[in-house]
Amino acid sequence: MPRLTKTEIDAEIIDRAAGLFAKHGFEHTSLQQIADAVKYSKAGLLHHYPSKKAIYDQVLVTCLDQMRALLVKVDGIAVGRERDLAVVETSVQLSFDWPGISAFTNRLADNGEGTTPEMTQMGMMMYEALGIDLAALKLERLIRVTSAFSGLGVSAMIAARLDFKREWRPSIVQAAMDALGHAKAS
Repeated sequence: MPRLTKTEIDAEIIDRAAGLFAKHGFEHTSLQQIADAVKYSKAGLLHHYPSKKAIYDQVLVTCLDQMRALLVKVDGIAVGRERDLAVVETSVQLSFDWPGISAFTNRLADNGEGTTPEMTQMGMMMYEALGIDLAALKLERLIRVTSAFSGLGVSAMIAARLDFKREWRPSIVQAAMDALGHAKAS
């Protein structure tokens, strides 16, 4: 088995920690839980990140970086079906590649206790990626977006866990597009 690079190790730590923060919140996630999730000792984990707060901060940076990459990807695509499809396909891939980060960003829909300015910024970036004008927000579009991406996140995480990524991907994409109001023409 090839040895992981520092970048790969750090990515695994961040993704696993993000999943734990999504499930338990920052306060109720311990360094030991994170260390156990990546099969490191607590001292080994602290060799990569000096504190739980440093790990959490890197989770936020990684989430924001992913959102920025999404914005770059859809820049220049007109608002509508094609742009929504690009956001959906990118989101499915993100959920497959970064299941912990995906679970963490799904907390955006909660928007309650534990919501940080960075999480609010991520939500605004997602609205921007989807071409949503907050000054002229339509309730139906907001509900469709929330339904589409909540369902997408859960379905993609289950597909990844069951190792059905390839088999489920087209259906996850189509279900999200249907929820967004872009039903496949018969």
